Formats: sequence, C-alpha cells, structure tokens
Amino acid sequence: MTPEGYERLRNDLDELKSTGRSEVAKAIAEAREKGDLSENAEYDAAKEAQGLLELKINEMEKVLASARILDSSQLDISKVTVLSKVTIKNLKLKKEITYHLVSESEADLKAGKISVSSPIGKGLLGKAIGDIAHVQTPGGSMDFEILHISI
Repeated sequence: MTPEGYERLRNDLDELKSTGRSEVAKAIAEAREKGDLSENAEYDAAKEAQGLLELKINEMEKVLASARILDSSQLDISKVTVLSKVTIKNLKLKKEITYHLVSESEADLKAGKISVSSPIGKGLLGKAIGDIAHVQTPGGSMDFEILHISI
C-alpha cells in the first residue's frame, strides 16, 4: 500500500468511528423516543445501519492491521510489481494505456489505478518491457505488450 493510501484509509476509519458512530447513535436515540420498539421500523433501520457501520469499521481495521507500506524508491522497475506504472498496448485494438498497479483498497479505475489482484493486474505482474501478457478477463482473453515500466 502506498503511504498516501494508508493515510487516506486511516482517516476514513477515524471519520467512521467518530462522526459515523455518533450519527447512528443519534438515529437510534430518536427512534427510541417514538415508542414501542417491537413495531418501530425506524429503530430497526437504525440498528441495521449500526451493524453495517461496525462491519465496515471492522473490515477497515483488518486491512490496516495487515497493510504493508511500500517505499517506491526501493522497487525494481525492470519488472511489473505493486506500485509500478506500466504502459501497455492492447494488441487487438492497437491502443496504448497506462495503469498504476496498487493494492485492492486503493484501486480507482477513473484515476488509472488498478488492483494487483484484478485480472489485468495479475496478468501484468512479473512481466518485463517487451513481454506479452495473456490476460483472461470476464470479457474474454486479451493480449497486452508491455511498453514501459516506471514508478
């Protein structure tokens, strides 16, 4: 995980623990004031929201606990690795695209960041410039030529 991605995830977790929990507690308190809890749909919805929030907090804590922060200056750019920026050419469409391979929690396709555990990410890992990556995607098999690797 990049230092920026780790920091963003930690900030999101802190936000959920403080603001998120207080908002859910407030919704539960308001629903309780409305009377009989056995027939109170608002109370049920608020309790369900609380459960989902706690589940999300728990998942984020697990990711942070097992996260490794990678120093890009220590990475080998002779092959595609996590944190590599790789320019590839789709051999069928003759189109070039650059992806930044990141951890699952940092993936953002609009920003050109793909997860190393995605089909394309897996197919590119370990490849060198000039190699052809045969990638099996849900849409079928694709071939990419590795044109450039950087950090």
